[in-house]
Amino acid sequence: MPAKLVILDRDGVINFDSAQFIKNPAEWKPLPGSLEAIARLNQHGYRVVVATNQSGVGRGLFDMDMLNQIHEKMHKALFTIGGRIEAIFYCPHAADSACECRKPKPGMFKRISQTLNIPLEGVPAIGDSLRDLQAGAVAGCQPMLVLTGKGVKTQAEGNLPEGTVIFHDLAEAVDFILAKGKA
Repeated sequence: MPAKLVILDRDGVINFDSAQFIKNPAEWKPLPGSLEAIARLNQHGYRVVVATNQSGVGRGLFDMDMLNQIHEKMHKALFTIGGRIEAIFYCPHAADSACECRKPKPGMFKRISQTLNIPLEGVPAIGDSLRDLQAGAVAGCQPMLVLTGKGVKTQAEGNLPEGTVIFHDLAEAVDFILAKGKA
């Protein structure tokens, strides 16, 4: 049985995405129902972590302090409704870097597994882009696509990893995870 862990992408899954990047806390706005969905996972004993590409740092659009302020806003918003993200793993590198952490490479997922000392086999990895799903699938996770953010475009383009499950949004994915957990 997979560990009670769920790995989420950030932009387009938890909060509204922007082609111009989320560059400050004022631009970070949660998607309807996403924070409540995370809180429901927590209430059922799931650990929730985020794995997010943040190339805006590498591009000089915002710095680490600003990224931390954005994440602080997300943590506080979750805390007010009884939710918690245990850890945020991020890749600050620009798209053209040769790093191992930028999705679709599985480096962040390997780090999550090592840091939490949890095998990722079957762990839900929820994202809105192909690279989120690919990174999770390579790490042994169960890829789950949400149709928020870039999800509709990702679904239309196809080539999803084998076994990808598709949901309208994070709340629907969480319903599935919790129902499966009771089975």
